[in-house]
Amino acid sequence: MTDRSGLNGRPWAAWTTRQWLGASVLAALAVLVVLGALGGWALNRASDATDRLTRRSSPALITSVRLDGALVGQETGIRGYGITGRPDFLQPYTQGRADAAADVEKLRTLLAGDGAALADLDALLARVSTWQRDVAEPVAASPAGAPVPLATVNAEVGKAEFDAIRDAGTTLRDRLEDSRNRAAAELTDAETFSHWVFGTIGVTLLLLSGAVFVGLRGITLPLDALSRDVRRVAAGEFDHPVDTRSGPADLAQLAADVEGMRRRLAEQLALADLTREQLDEQAADLRRSNTELEQFAYVASHDLQEPLRKVASFCQLLQRRYAAQLDDRANQYIGFAVDGANRMQTLINDLLAFSRVGRLHRQYVPVDLEKVFAATRDALAIAIEETGAEITADPLPTLPGDATQLGMLLQNLVSNALKFRAPDRPPRIALTARRTGEHWELAVTDNGIGINPEFAERIFVIFQRLHTREEYPGNGIGLAMCKKITEFHGGTIRVDTAHTGGTRVVLTLAAEEAEAGPVPPAEAVPSAQPAQPAQPAPGPAAPAEAAVPAGTAGTAG
Repeated sequence: MTDRSGLNGRPWAAWTTRQWLGASVLAALAVLVVLGALGGWALNRASDATDRLTRRSSPALITSVRLDGALVGQETGIRGYGITGRPDFLQPYTQGRADAAADVEKLRTLLAGDGAALADLDALLARVSTWQRDVAEPVAASPAGAPVPLATVNAEVGKAEFDAIRDAGTTLRDRLEDSRNRAAAELTDAETFSHWVFGTIGVTLLLLSGAVFVGLRGITLPLDALSRDVRRVAAGEFDHPVDTRSGPADLAQLAADVEGMRRRLAEQLALADLTREQLDEQAADLRRSNTELEQFAYVASHDLQEPLRKVASFCQLLQRRYAAQLDDRANQYIGFAVDGANRMQTLINDLLAFSRVGRLHRQYVPVDLEKVFAATRDALAIAIEETGAEITADPLPTLPGDATQLGMLLQNLVSNALKFRAPDRPPRIALTARRTGEHWELAVTDNGIGINPEFAERIFVIFQRLHTREEYPGNGIGLAMCKKITEFHGGTIRVDTAHTGGTRVVLTLAAEEAEAGPVPPAEAVPSAQPAQPAQPAPGPAAPAEAAVPAGTAGTAG
């Protein structure tokens, strides 16, 4: 990855998006954990203060006040009984003792663990016990019905001892009230601290949200800039540079990779433009050369055939005029010359026909192969009758193509099967057709002499033969023309090497015309060089020839 530690004085720019996200999440989690711990501690402190205030301090203070009231009731009952002697005054004393005992028991439970408060309670109880022993019990034990003299005698002693009880009760209440006030203060402090902690948590969450927004903008803004640059490049501005200086390190590296790809594409496009210009120049040269070659072909077909006709004509004239003066060998030499001139003329016409494939009649139209095959049978009717051939055909489709060239294709294949027939049986020729996806597969099968598999590819090469002209006449151009016509129609042609007992030639043709439409017509040839029609040889159409030099051993189909 590119080292960006010193880029524009920003060491942090070397961090990747993952590192930024990881560090931010860890920092946020650490802050939230600390604040959460403080909040938990504040809640626990407030809970403890509340528990002490509501379950111990306040109930203890209330119970101490009730205990003080029970002691006052005891003193009031004893004092009333001592003055009047009436038994009903002892009821508050008796009830006060029972209430005081219950309050003392409750206080001991509430003050468990508070040694100072328990000591104050014990001091109070000691004063109460002294008062009861010295004053209350003797008065209560006196007979009823008349004032108790002992109450009058011990009045000063009882007052002093009960004042001591009041002082001890006040001391206990003051201590309990201080404890309650401290608990209340702690509760207030805990609540205040909790409010501060949770307020800080809220502010921290807001700050973290803002930091997340800012951090995401540090990622989204470089991404938006990169997207804009990429869209401009994709729209065709290949010279527009991609900014590689902003954002985290991984985004900057991505931008650098995109910039490198843009530069390579720009270089490749520049090279492609240069290559296209060179190809355009070469295509122009090829078109000019093809035009010149086509003109040469027409010139050759026109101007070369005239001397050949003169050679043949004057040789034949020489033979007729001086026949009496010529011996058999001279007549044979003249025959060779005439035959060579005729074959040269036929060869020129075949070459001209071969060069026209794909150059003339280039407009695709729907071609009914049923009609084309019927025309082929009519054209080969004499050869079919002479050989006793039997020809069958499947229902044939209508395909896009050039009717003239497809007619030449079928005529060459059928005449080839008629020509290379087996000497011991009449020809049996079958034309089959079947649909295979977007193509039609046509096959011409015969029971002739067959083709060795080793020659299955070479037989489609122009001017290559498997037999001498004495065995089978022809120029070795028929199958080459079949291959050129098939490829011009976007198909293929091959020999089925697995077939035995004859030859099976399989070809495929497109079932529908390509979306590109028909091929534009060829450039017009200057009218100064008119096309010369091929002069057919006597007899049936010139059959296709197989590939390899003349005289090579083997069989042709």
